[in-house]
Amino acid sequence: MSEVKPASRAGFGLSLKGRALRYLAAREHSRAELERKLKPHEETPGQLAQVLDELQARDFISEARVVESVINRRAARFGASRIKYELLNKGLGAEAVADAVNSLKGSELERAQGIWRRKFDGPAPDAAGRAKQMRFLAARGFGGDVIRRVVTQADED
Repeated sequence: MSEVKPASRAGFGLSLKGRALRYLAAREHSRAELERKLKPHEETPGQLAQVLDELQARDFISEARVVESVINRRAARFGASRIKYELLNKGLGAEAVADAVNSLKGSELERAQGIWRRKFDGPAPDAAGRAKQMRFLAARGFGGDVIRRVVTQADED
């Protein structure tokens, strides 16, 4: 017979605010993410919006911190377009996403070269190998210009 934990019994569950704070303690979440995750736990209409408004007023929910967190976690492994896609899926504003992508564009070539060096031993010996390297970088979210520069510089070196 399995033992039931007290927090999972009826009447002893976490409040919406408690659940939201638990999510925010793990990592930064956007308001849209929290709405999506907490919607099934809303007991009365408008309760969730009230809790999220309070958390946002106290600066527990911050769009700028979400953007910064995603960039810090992902920039070393992914290109600007992949990070842009992730930020848009988090429900962040278009202006904040555009600013973040613009800040990443300056280091795109260096980041792509670093990722390429870690993955591949050297320049590809043939066209099929170059295509494989290009597909790898494209899947990581790097643009065509950057990919061509990384792969052709590898061939020249």
